[in-house]
Amino acid sequence: MAYQALYRVWRPQTFSDVIGQDVITQTLRNAVASQMTSHAYLFSGPRGTGKTSCAKILAKAVNCLNPHDGEPCNECEICKAANENRLNDVIEIDAASNNGVEEIRDIRDKVKYAPTEAKFKVYIIDEVHMLSQGAFNALLKTLEEPPANVMFILATTEPQKIPATIISRTQSFNFRRISRQDILKRMEFILNDKNIKYDEEALNIIAASAEGGMRDALSILDQALSYGDDELTLKNAQEVTGALSNEQIVSYMTAIAENNPAEALTNLYQILASGRSALRFTEMIIRVCRNLILYNSDSDLSSKMDKSVMTDELLAISDKFDNSRLFYIVDQVSATQKNLKNSNQTDIYMEILTVKISEPKIAQQSAAPAATSETNDNQVGSAELDKLRDEVSHLQNEVKDLSTGTVVKKAEPKKTRRRANTNARLNKTAIYKVLGSATKKDLMAAKEIWPDLMSMLSITQRAMMKVAEPVAASSEGVVVAFDYEMWFEQAQDDSEFLKELENNVSRLMKKDSQIVLVPKADWPKIRKEYINNNIDLNNQGNVESKQEPKKKTDPTVDEAVKLFGDDIVDIKND
Repeated sequence: MAYQALYRVWRPQTFSDVIGQDVITQTLRNAVASQMTSHAYLFSGPRGTGKTSCAKILAKAVNCLNPHDGEPCNECEICKAANENRLNDVIEIDAASNNGVEEIRDIRDKVKYAPTEAKFKVYIIDEVHMLSQGAFNALLKTLEEPPANVMFILATTEPQKIPATIISRTQSFNFRRISRQDILKRMEFILNDKNIKYDEEALNIIAASAEGGMRDALSILDQALSYGDDELTLKNAQEVTGALSNEQIVSYMTAIAENNPAEALTNLYQILASGRSALRFTEMIIRVCRNLILYNSDSDLSSKMDKSVMTDELLAISDKFDNSRLFYIVDQVSATQKNLKNSNQTDIYMEILTVKISEPKIAQQSAAPAATSETNDNQVGSAELDKLRDEVSHLQNEVKDLSTGTVVKKAEPKKTRRRANTNARLNKTAIYKVLGSATKKDLMAAKEIWPDLMSMLSITQRAMMKVAEPVAASSEGVVVAFDYEMWFEQAQDDSEFLKELENNVSRLMKKDSQIVLVPKADWPKIRKEYINNNIDLNNQGNVESKQEPKKKTDPTVDEAVKLFGDDIVDIKND
């Protein structure tokens, strides 16, 4: 048999094997044992925390022929078939690649058929947040009232993208990040079972790099074992994870403590030349500063320090850092981390950071804001107190005037020019161009793709477009009306967003489409102006050709009714 990765070989097969999710596994085990399982579950949480594993175990447990206290036996034919991924009644679907309405309709059509082998037909939909809005709508009714022998298990890393109507129809479980101690115990158990020698400090580095994900930890462990020829050493773990050695971090922090930028830059170049990750480097600096702050603040907190990071050499230089400077270093490193994630010039940002935190003058000035913060707070408090006194005095005068019958006429507020700005933003030429060839068929097509368009936008863009809808469409473009003028102005001024909107609409409608925005309050007026202009032109043409204008059937009005509906007659009569 071909080699399998550690995280696949050691995937949990029972609820008791799942690490770090005791509350969830106990709840599911009790539900299976008492035969009180729900028809739909939602598992959410960070990657590598056991969502898909629990879904597979639950699918086995409800179908197991010989369950033991809610646990699958892993010995019956059903459990063996599920473990070998050949049980037809457990259907796994990747929503990232099957996110359309057609795939969900296929599930809805097949869900009515009874299971072929097991008691329950279980649908495991992974990365469910990737489904389109139309697909979620198609799933709603089936998810609410599925057949008695059907169960849905939805798994996601981004529950905020799932509609509330879906979440309310499921039992929701939030998986938390696995603690470093639990990850260490699991890796030690695996290595002892495989009779592999390991260094405990190497396991600490891998557990820290995993960031609470068991799958990430086992993947890094697998890579480190391959690099070290089935032996885990501290050096192998550092090379694989990009972590710094104790000697490197001690040399760097010593140069910072001594306010020696030249020496600090020399150490930085050596660290980067050894292939260490700049992001891992900044994380290590923050961890060291955190431990130094704990050590300087209270000796009782020293037990909470990370022993794998704090060496005797670092403790020896702790008296050279006061907490104000450590806070300053953490702030500067955090700001640099944001720049590192969005830039390819990592070396430059690290050089700037090193000079900032090691220059003597800058280090001394770092404490200045903290020293003056109390004075500034007092000044702000005094100003606010004076403002409140003035307001109270003003209110007392108003009450006195009202009691004596004196009416004080308030100054009229200055009129804003918001409407003028809105009119300047309106592109009536583009609107009239769309209306010139608009049809009701094109409008219906635009409304049909609107849910899919919303699913393609970011969360903030989706919030903006929730108050907008297409009101007219042609083969050349779509007119979109906003309920609120504020959102119309914000969208109209964002050229990048408009371009992205046009690209998405063109892709969904399979033709080039221009997007024209308009406030919904102005739309009836613009629509009426367009209709009246066309009627005047039509009547003018009839006069020039010595024909009487048609009274009973006006083709322009008929076309407007065709485009906008019967309510257009009321607009024309206004």
